[in-house]
Amino acid sequence: MDPEHPSVLIVEDEPDLANLYAAWLDEGYDVSTAYDGTEALESIEETVDIVLLDRRMPGLSGDTVLDTIRERDLDCRVAMVTAVEPDFDIIGMGFDDYLVKPVSKDELHSIIDRLLLRSSYDEQLQTLFALASKKALLDAQKTEAERKTSQEYAELEDRLAVLKANVAETMEELLESDSYRRLCQDITRETVFED
Repeated sequence: MDPEHPSVLIVEDEPDLANLYAAWLDEGYDVSTAYDGTEALESIEETVDIVLLDRRMPGLSGDTVLDTIRERDLDCRVAMVTAVEPDFDIIGMGFDDYLVKPVSKDELHSIIDRLLLRSSYDEQLQTLFALASKKALLDAQKTEAERKTSQEYAELEDRLAVLKANVAETMEELLESDSYRRLCQDITRETVFED
């Protein structure tokens, strides 16, 4: 990842919309577009940092593209940007975040900033944030009654609870570790000397 100019691939079957997104993002990112799933899979490579992916496209759907990205084990963050309202099926999907169209320029910039920040986290934290995003999305879109009757949602809550406990345990171990304390001191010293 080039921190100065992260790369964003926009996968959108409506060319006017894809080009609008590209124009909104062009100033801060290295932007490329793909107008269908096949083109996306042909153009995606190891250097793509963020993929903005439409779910419903003719030919290869965004869901299939997402599955292929994860099967290839590409180290990129994926945000679904789609008109498809989320349902409990999203729990098992491998995306990092989800936006429902229409989206604004500010929303696109915000989601990319969040995903770039998450890229710096370890795998455990990336998973935690991806699951927390799904839960927040479903909390906003589904009634309490729908959530209570969904087995998938219950499993999502269980996974989140386990991950939160694991992260808390890891943080506790780090805080107790003398090497972590020394690392923090070194970082503080570096910052002071740079100022």
